[in-house]
Amino acid sequence: MNTAAAAPLAGVRVVELGQVLAGPFAGAILADLGAEVVKVERVEGGDDARRMGPAYRHGDALIFHIFNRGKRSVALDLRSKAGRASLEQLLAQADVCIHNLRPDVPKALGIDGPSLCARHPRLIYGEISAFGHRGPMAMQPGYEPLIQAFSGLSSTNGGPDDPPLRSGASVCDQGSGMWLVIGVLAMLHRRAQTGRGGMLQTSLLETALVWNGQKSDAYLNEGRLPERHRSGHPGFVPYEAFDTADGPLLICCGNDRLFAKLAEVLDQRQWLDDERFATNRARLAHKAEMLAELAPLLKMRPLAEWVERLEAAGVPCAPINSVPQALDDPQVQALDLLAHVPGEDFRLTASPLSFDGQRPAITASAPRLGEHNAHYGLPEFVPV
Repeated sequence: MNTAAAAPLAGVRVVELGQVLAGPFAGAILADLGAEVVKVERVEGGDDARRMGPAYRHGDALIFHIFNRGKRSVALDLRSKAGRASLEQLLAQADVCIHNLRPDVPKALGIDGPSLCARHPRLIYGEISAFGHRGPMAMQPGYEPLIQAFSGLSSTNGGPDDPPLRSGASVCDQGSGMWLVIGVLAMLHRRAQTGRGGMLQTSLLETALVWNGQKSDAYLNEGRLPERHRSGHPGFVPYEAFDTADGPLLICCGNDRLFAKLAEVLDQRQWLDDERFATNRARLAHKAEMLAELAPLLKMRPLAEWVERLEAAGVPCAPINSVPQALDDPQVQALDLLAHVPGEDFRLTASPLSFDGQRPAITASAPRLGEHNAHYGLPEFVPV
């Protein structure tokens, strides 16, 4: 897995017209898997992510390096006839084209899915939009927090008395990138059988609705509006964070067997004979009473002692770490997920996949704008 020839997608060429996050994240995944990803950027400054924050290396922001490692960059003016001809030259040799352009842009440039697939029948064309490819809002642009708010996702975050909260991670942008990659892989398999490419579409809104599917489906089928549990769970008790003597601890009793182990560790065997607590459904009905008895017990000992005792008994638990604490943990370090970037003096989080026990390597740093025009026989790009 440490050579391009051994990578699962070696030999696949992807043309990416991506901006900032969703499209570039999909391209980064494909690059990590060994595809040759050619990033097509505007001649005027390239991807907006290059300036999305202070300059980190080579004049580009850190976020650009994160989501564009391992790619090649060509700079083209797609508003010009020559620029579009250069793009067609790239697409003629490509297997996949992906983008998250503003919805009205592809058709205006003649690079919408139907047009490109007609000209390049083997091409797999994947697009990410904000609100989906049909409906009254199909042509509207959107950003992560807007989609989280619009989809109802923000309304389910936090606790009962909190305002609607955005998820800290860009779950809609990055989730849409993942769905696009899944679709690309499925269509590569289909093309191997049929010889033809085709179109695939996903959106931030669809991704948000899928992530919130458990809540939405409960409302649709049972009429239940989602409760907000902060760190808790609507279907299990106890299954949330508790204060110990010196820090918060998350305990997850996902069945009655685990609850019995918790009761043993806490020396509260009477809970198992108490009709309020003996089963998970009973504990759900008497959650406040359960927590009223459990919480004071956990405050009596320090976090590390509880973790040791609960893990020894097989009760799932974890400290609520900060980012530095998580990165310093021996388990996280053992995974070797933080990879050195070739030719650079920094590390990035690598792919969370391993093939035959080996993680795909980050093969190259993020490209300079237009660095690879000449490599593909395109007019040389000279930054203004």
